[in-house]
Amino acid sequence: MLIFAGLRPIDLGTLPDHRPAVKRTGPSTLFLGQATHRASFATVQVPQRVNVLGVGISVLNLDSALDTLIAAVRTRTPGYVCVTGVHGVMESQGDPNLRRIHNRSLLTTPDGMPMVWLGRLAGHRTMGRVYGPDLMERVFAWSQDSGATHFFYGGNTGVAEELKARLEQRFPGIRIVGTFTPPFRPLTPAEDSALIDQVAACRPDFLWVGLSTPKQERFMAAYGTRLAATVLLGVGAAFDFHAGRVRQAPRWIQRSGFEWLYRLACEPRRLWKRYLSNNPRFLVRIAAQKLGLRAYPIES
Repeated sequence: MLIFAGLRPIDLGTLPDHRPAVKRTGPSTLFLGQATHRASFATVQVPQRVNVLGVGISVLNLDSALDTLIAAVRTRTPGYVCVTGVHGVMESQGDPNLRRIHNRSLLTTPDGMPMVWLGRLAGHRTMGRVYGPDLMERVFAWSQDSGATHFFYGGNTGVAEELKARLEQRFPGIRIVGTFTPPFRPLTPAEDSALIDQVAACRPDFLWVGLSTPKQERFMAAYGTRLAATVLLGVGAAFDFHAGRVRQAPRWIQRSGFEWLYRLACEPRRLWKRYLSNNPRFLVRIAAQKLGLRAYPIES
C-alpha cells in the first residue's frame, strides 16, 4: 500500500487488525477497514501529504478540510483528525508511535503557519491554515442545516458545559448530544466503561477532544475504534477559546506566524518550555531536511 507524502510514494505495509486499515491507491483515495460499531464503508477522498520531519501534513485549506469531514460523516467512514503545528511535529521526533498516530489519521491538518509555508514551498499553492478553532466554527455552521451531532470530551472542570452553552447560543438548533470531562489521570475501568456507554447511547457524528498534545492524539488512536462516533477531532485549546476562558490572538498575528509569541505572553509559565525549546530545534531540523543533510522518512 502506498501513501503519498508530498510527491514521494512511501510503502505503508500491512496495518494491524485492531486499527482501521488505511489504503491509498493514489494521492487521494482512502479506504478504512471495519470498526466494531460500523457495518460497511464507502470511500472518502483525502488530500496528499507534505513530509514535515517525518510527519505527513495534509495538503488542505478550511474549505477542503470541511469537504472531507462532510464526506466522512455522510458515508459513515470513521477516523480521527490531528490538528498539528510545530509542537505536534516536534513531540513526534522522539516518539515513533506518535508519528505513526499522525500518519494514520484521516487528516493531519496544518494548524500553524510554518506548516502552511512548507506546503507552499513544496508547490501546494492552495494550502492554507486549518486552525482548530476555525475548523470547529466551520463544522458547526454546516451542522446547523445538516443536523450533524456533536460530543465534547476534555477540558478542565466546567469547560465542556460552558462550551456547549455558548455554541448552542451562537448556532441555534445545533445538536450537542453529550459531554464528558475526564480526570487528569488515566481513566479507571469504571470511567472507561461509562465513557463508552455514554457515547454509544448518542452515537455522535463528531466527537471533539479538548486535551493537550500529545494526549489528545494518543486518546484518539486508542479509543477511535471503541467509541461509537464517526470522526474524532483533537482541537486542544479550541475548547478554552470558544468557551471564553482564553483569548485568541488577533487575526493579523495568527497570519504572521507569531501566534506562539502571543500565547507565550499570555501563558508564560505553561508554555515557555514548549516554545523556547521546540521552535529553535524545529528550524534546525527543517534546514537539515531541506538541504538534504538528513532524511525524515514517513513511517506508518
